[in-house]
Amino acid sequence: MFDVITIGSATLDIFVESDGANIVSVNSLAKKTEFMSFPYGAKVEIDGFSRNIGGGGINTASNFANLGFKTSTIIKLGNDEIAPVIVKKMQEDNVDISNIIRTKEDLTGLSIILVSFQGDRTVLAHRGANATISESEIDFEKFKKAKWIYVAPLAGQTNKLLDKIADFAAQNNIKLAINAGSTAIKRGEEYFKNILQTAKIVVMNKEEASMLTKILVRPDTKEEKFSQHEIHPDVVSMLRKLHQKQDSYVVITDGKYGVYCYDGKDFYHAREFSAKVVSTLGAGDAFSSTFVAAIEKYGEDTTKALAYASVNAAAVIEKFGAQEGFLNFEEIEKRLSEHPEYKVKKVKCDWINS
Repeated sequence: MFDVITIGSATLDIFVESDGANIVSVNSLAKKTEFMSFPYGAKVEIDGFSRNIGGGGINTASNFANLGFKTSTIIKLGNDEIAPVIVKKMQEDNVDISNIIRTKEDLTGLSIILVSFQGDRTVLAHRGANATISESEIDFEKFKKAKWIYVAPLAGQTNKLLDKIADFAAQNNIKLAINAGSTAIKRGEEYFKNILQTAKIVVMNKEEASMLTKILVRPDTKEEKFSQHEIHPDVVSMLRKLHQKQDSYVVITDGKYGVYCYDGKDFYHAREFSAKVVSTLGAGDAFSSTFVAAIEKYGEDTTKALAYASVNAAAVIEKFGAQEGFLNFEEIEKRLSEHPEYKVKKVKCDWINS
């Protein structure tokens, strides 16, 4: 029996770092957008280059395995030179490979990550086989005794599996966690309803939450009851709207401002755990899967799960690769003990209208 089955993407990530990149801000009346740019037609020197295995399906599988869970992953690989490298990495990470799907029709996923001098990145992604997983390629019978199914962001036609996965989890009393991803969310609230009513844990970023709920975060005002230490009223409204299942958790990530969580009883804010930013790639996968793992291990302690997830995400940010910084539970506890000032805040939001 597996503790966790992950499903999602698998890619070869090629990191390209150049100090010649420019960050250009474009302002309009409605928003501010930043772009990474290079001189057009020029030959730009590369200051850093590396290759790593990535993708939400295997990033999270490797993290679960590193945290001590018996883990398998459902990913789809092409018949090319990248596929054996990914399989070998999964074996080295003690992830079961018996559910990997192979195809001759598509190439394995490939991403080129352009890393700025600020540590943030722009990803050029070729989804390849990741976008073509079909229901007939998955042997659901093998997972009936799993404790968790974790759904990483799915690409393309693979998103059609969401309803099937949700129904299967509900019918077999399997806990479901999902880090939604924009492709699924763009399909709309009605399409996503089954997931929200089934999943034990739902994680998405603030922009995705706004897109799904159609709630915009208004610019901060001088309202006395709101401060930087609390949760914006519009984010509270998002959390409440997304929380549609009793005994479940909705988590909204907000970059450098940390994360917000609602467990049906209380609201929480976990600020970003201090880290020297090398690359932000994979931080979301580390956060989401660690949150799930901590909820399973520590008896649904929301505060502890948010703290542990924030620490592990910070550890990934400090490394040049989506899996390089993973910590186990003992290492997470040690890092927290070294930073007693770090606290997850339970926020009273009674003053905000339901």
